[in-house]
Amino acid sequence: MSKTTILRPRLNEKTYALSNDRVYVFEVEQGVNKHTIARAVESQFDVKVSEVNTLNQKGKAKRIISINGKRMKNAEGRRNDFRKAYVTLAEGFSLPFFNAVEEADEKEQAIQEKVEKAALKQADKAAGEAAKNDKAAKSSRLSLGRKKKDEEK
Repeated sequence: MSKTTILRPRLNEKTYALSNDRVYVFEVEQGVNKHTIARAVESQFDVKVSEVNTLNQKGKAKRIISINGKRMKNAEGRRNDFRKAYVTLAEGFSLPFFNAVEEADEKEQAIQEKVEKAALKQADKAAGEAAKNDKAAKSSRLSLGRKKKDEEK
């Protein structure tokens, strides 16, 4: 076992959802205990760890097919086993793994608000022009009606 514990954050949709509750998932070396993981996270990220849960994940079974010349080999293979650590941080602490995702969401929301505002403005403008056209059409119809009455007299 090495002195420094290598922490590799697992970044996917499930871990993003867990990060809202201050739980972050790391892939760590086999045989590392919870105390070592907690000290490593605290030293690398300057945060306070309140809880660490670990689990050993078995590697997936995969089929290997290779074709050499005329022979075909069909063998069973397996990916490597790994250990996951679910680290819960103390109240008020967080890690910057998903900041880019959150910034992108904020930018997208700001752009969407601008688009909606522009659409409302354009709709109001179109409604104002339609009202003007209706008034103009109504007044022209009234004036035509008056002209016909004047002509009849």
